[in-house]
Amino acid sequence: MRVAINGMGRIGRLLCRRLLQDPELSVIAVNDIMDIDHLCYLLKYDSLYGSYATPLHIQDDRIVAGNKSFRVLQQAEPSSLPWKELDIDVVIECSGRFTSGEKAAGHLHAGAGKVLLSTTGSEDIPLIIYGFNHHKFTNDITMVSPGGCMTNCATHVLYILNSIGIESAHIHMLHSYTSRQSLVDTSHSQYRRGRAAAESIIPVEIDLAQSLERLLPPLAGKIATSSTRVPVTNGAMGDFVIRMKEPVTRTQINALFHKTAEMEYKGIIAYTDDPLVSADIKGNTHSLVLDGTLTAVAGKQVRLVAWFDNEYGYTSRIIDWLHYMKKAG
Repeated sequence: MRVAINGMGRIGRLLCRRLLQDPELSVIAVNDIMDIDHLCYLLKYDSLYGSYATPLHIQDDRIVAGNKSFRVLQQAEPSSLPWKELDIDVVIECSGRFTSGEKAAGHLHAGAGKVLLSTTGSEDIPLIIYGFNHHKFTNDITMVSPGGCMTNCATHVLYILNSIGIESAHIHMLHSYTSRQSLVDTSHSQYRRGRAAAESIIPVEIDLAQSLERLLPPLAGKIATSSTRVPVTNGAMGDFVIRMKEPVTRTQINALFHKTAEMEYKGIIAYTDDPLVSADIKGNTHSLVLDGTLTAVAGKQVRLVAWFDNEYGYTSRIIDWLHYMKKAG
């Protein structure tokens, strides 16, 4: 499969690194407005995941990694990209700028076969979560939203618990700070996002509840979500407080997640009885790791904690999507 990446931020660069090591997928080109020297440097050296194992160098308009290479483009608009000429099967849209059907379609007009977002797109793009409803994908679907890292965590937790029955759910996502925040106080339309990310615990606005209600219509009107950015560079923790329709026990809930992690959700979710902290999750490929040590039950009320690497776990699902599309194609 011939793959292109549009937008070489955190997710785009990590995907590029990982796809270069995948024998079944080929990175043909990447597009970003930054210059090629800077991009090569950021691919070589990563503050979270370390230096890239394979030497990288620039050759004309290409970055060479061992016996592989890919073209580097610098176009602002998808419609200007040479996807037809390069025979691109799938563009992974990682810029965060082209997430509506109309804007993402620029990649299709430029000749790409399909567009896979790296976020939750607008409602005119099918929202399909790998491991949950990816069986709904058919080869005639040209644009897919695979959700964000928080959606990929929360969807599975709610779906599994709703096999017993959920009355209401509040989900609080504690998340490492991101490039959408500032390292020093500055102006921002959301005042708190303008505060120094490494200095404070910062509540931020999220649209997770809307995404979850799209995916789980029976829970519409029953989900509330909130998020707090904390001063770490990687890792996230989903804190779920859920009122069930019937009394449950801690043993029952942990057994449910332990079983599903070993069976139908194997490779997507994991279960642990180890006392984890966020640093332990770095590089984990699952959409969530359910921490059984923190499960608490009081009658019908359940509190669960799920850890996830918001970058590595999420890019693992993007790679799963590419392999799934390749088989479907």
